[in-house]
Amino acid sequence: MSNVKEILGNYSKDITKTIEEELAVITPNNLAEASVYLTRAGGKMLRPALTLITADAVGGARESALKSAAAIELIHTFSLIHDDIMDQDDMRRGMPSVHKVWGDDVAILSGDTLFSKAFEIIIGNEGTTSDQNNKSLATVADACVKICEGQALDMGFEERFDVNEEEYMEMIFKKTGALIAAATKVGAIMGGASEEVINAMYEYGRLIGLAFQIQDDYLDLASDEETLGKPIGSDIGKGKMTVIAINGLASDDNGRLLEILKDNENSDEDIAEAIDILTNCGAIEYARNLALESVNQAKEVLEILDDSSSKQLLVDIADFVLERSA
Repeated sequence: MSNVKEILGNYSKDITKTIEEELAVITPNNLAEASVYLTRAGGKMLRPALTLITADAVGGARESALKSAAAIELIHTFSLIHDDIMDQDDMRRGMPSVHKVWGDDVAILSGDTLFSKAFEIIIGNEGTTSDQNNKSLATVADACVKICEGQALDMGFEERFDVNEEEYMEMIFKKTGALIAAATKVGAIMGGASEEVINAMYEYGRLIGLAFQIQDDYLDLASDEETLGKPIGSDIGKGKMTVIAINGLASDDNGRLLEILKDNENSDEDIAEAIDILTNCGAIEYARNLALESVNQAKEVLEILDDSSSKQLLVDIADFVLERSA
């Protein structure tokens, strides 16, 4: 797993450089600083790295996908800035969130700027055909719509405790998986892959995107506070419907789990009790197995590719999604 982190870090250098070059023209200074702030704060840069690795894996040139990869990261950052405003989250990547530093108005503008720059970058991509650029543009636009739909679905789940697994899987695909799927699809497009391979790489991204979010649900209950960077069981404290909560409620015979999820003032003891309930009924293990199933399916999809170091890296990244601890 440490090897994957190191490799992602190596890819992030070129991506960060490209983003900074593209954002250097923004004025005034406060908007420019707010726009580049989260990029400098670090992060895995998993999505843009997947774009570059996929381009390699389908037999294309990494350089041809670099600007599209940067655009993918700008869309991801835009979504984080707006999420933090809507959720009023004060911290992001261990630093004060953009709206806490510059205020809501500038934060909204910085998100909108990143969103717009992402499309500008793809349109102006050189070294690829107009058809490739147009297909990439359409892919990213579709992902943006899905992200908004996913966020709206997630908001609609608040105060709802009858959410079923099918609804939840649709929400996490749109909110989390769609951009990861777009990242791998764009990499395949820019790498000059056939339509069959392009579709397969979208499916690979979709599957690891689902696994990524389910693993987050799992870590919220199975990790520790120091590693996770936030209190264990915070999803329970917020009454959030996850695949674990949905599965647990299905066997909540005495209604105690539902009672805890509905309570906005749970104690640490209440949350610990809920975790015990979810552990004993097998809901936590169920989520872990669901994520594992998605990862295994994603690796099967990769069989369409010729063997290469880039293909193996895509396999390793699928495993990394489950092996990460935060």
